[in-house]
Amino acid sequence: MKKAILFDLDGTLTDSGEGIMNCAKLALEHYGLPIPSEAELRTFVGPPLHDSFIRFGVPAEEADNAIKIYRSRYIPIGKFENHPYEGIRETLEKLRAAGHTLYVATSKPESMSVEILEHFDLAKYFDIIAGASFDRSRSSKEDVIAYLLQQCGDYDEKIMVGDTSFDVIGAKAHGIPTVGVAWGYGKVEDMVSAGAASIAYTMDELYESLMK
Repeated sequence: MKKAILFDLDGTLTDSGEGIMNCAKLALEHYGLPIPSEAELRTFVGPPLHDSFIRFGVPAEEADNAIKIYRSRYIPIGKFENHPYEGIRETLEKLRAAGHTLYVATSKPESMSVEILEHFDLAKYFDIIAGASFDRSRSSKEDVIAYLLQQCGDYDEKIMVGDTSFDVIGAKAHGIPTVGVAWGYGKVEDMVSAGAASIAYTMDELYESLMK
């Protein structure tokens, strides 16, 4: 069966939390806002930054500027405070060897996502790396998946792999089930509540779920 497998990036393929949280703190400090706990800062990983900054007290009219401050550190430094999860490379290799086509669908800006995946020598496993646009005309997971599907061929089956409820909800809007991964930054219970088809706690479980 020809299957298209869509992967989220942050919290699914790579552990990018350190860089994202450090850059979020820089922007919040600029506005004199209290620095959240590490557990709260972890929620910056995955959702669009614009929404996250507003949620933590940045005025809506300043959210775009907060993102500029965030990126002033993230682009040269933060994006490389990051590493692929153990076993992800081998899992991608096995899925490709089994004949499946792999894609990335992330809320991170597309050009930045390509650069990160190339840096870690992971880009070669994906036919298309689809991400958000810098002007926010394409920002939500639902938007990114729609953009990706316009470029994909026909498949017997499509499935999403992600670590947050945003992945589950965005994929569900297109009739795509999601395998949630427990090693990322979202909560398992939130993914289950959003309707995840299953939860993988290890790379072996992820591979087995995707091969069914």
